[in-house]
Amino acid sequence: MLVREGSIKTRSIVIVVFLILAAGVGAYFLWFHNSQPEAPLEVEYVMSPSLDVLNTPAVVHQVVAILKYGDRVEILRTEGDWARVRVNGGNEGWVNTTELIPSKVFEDGHKLLHQMAGMQVQATGHAAVAANIHVAPGRDEPVLGLFTESQTLDIFDRRVVARKSAGNGGKATDSAPSTSDVWYLVRSESRAGWILGRMVTLDVPQGISQYAENRNIVAWFVLNTVRDGDANVPQYLVADREGTVEFDFTHIRVFTWWVKRHRYVTSFVQGGLKGMFPIRTEHIDNVPYFRLRLLGDNGKKYQSVYGLFHTIVRPLGTVDGWESNAMPERRRRR
Repeated sequence: MLVREGSIKTRSIVIVVFLILAAGVGAYFLWFHNSQPEAPLEVEYVMSPSLDVLNTPAVVHQVVAILKYGDRVEILRTEGDWARVRVNGGNEGWVNTTELIPSKVFEDGHKLLHQMAGMQVQATGHAAVAANIHVAPGRDEPVLGLFTESQTLDIFDRRVVARKSAGNGGKATDSAPSTSDVWYLVRSESRAGWILGRMVTLDVPQGISQYAENRNIVAWFVLNTVRDGDANVPQYLVADREGTVEFDFTHIRVFTWWVKRHRYVTSFVQGGLKGMFPIRTEHIDNVPYFRLRLLGDNGKKYQSVYGLFHTIVRPLGTVDGWESNAMPERRRRR
């Protein structure tokens, strides 16, 4: 009987020790798990110029961090329109998911901004109202952010895009003006994208604004400057469009400065063009040149090249294609 009681006591001690060890191991793993950062579901980026990170999505809350456009956040979990996020520095809190950009869209926006680095500004303006920035021209394209009202914009390109109709299976409608949208490729500071053209107001330079009356000026470029007293006065190439939305411009004019009368004069005009952006300017041996991307009657793409010699504009010839940087052979004949 004594042997049996001892055996029972030994087994009891073993069980107690085992339970203690098991509890210790469980507590350790629970502590270890809780001490490890929660693995993110995905990474997204801030869309708004300023975004508060809240300690709770409830009506009564506190701000634990303030983020800016382009800041990276790790999505830990989502509840309806809210996401619990972790930000740089390890702070965690809640933000509205409508204020975030998916990683793929954000990366596409950066690629677009990089591609625009070598493009020439065609015009400048400002946002007439707050306007969404899209990664491509189209109402259904992903949104990259928002330009605020009156935000200054550099304009690089223009595109006419047929609207999609829910009544035709999502297919594009015809390209008549009433069923199409005009889009501008714009940049402001470190953000770029496509916005609806009707959201943009062009800011024609004051010196030539009087010539914009009754004309739809769409682009302008400073070719060079001339000295008038103590001032350097710019001389302009100006493009405008009449009677169509299909082409980016149909006319060009060059305004040179008449020093004797202290005013601009029209030194060159050409119309009937089927022109597409971008218009490009360059300087060779201190002479300004410009080249136009044009379409022939047969749809052939070519460039017309011109030079400004003092106050005289000379057409120098044409170059096949839109991407060539070659100069026409006539360039040396001055």
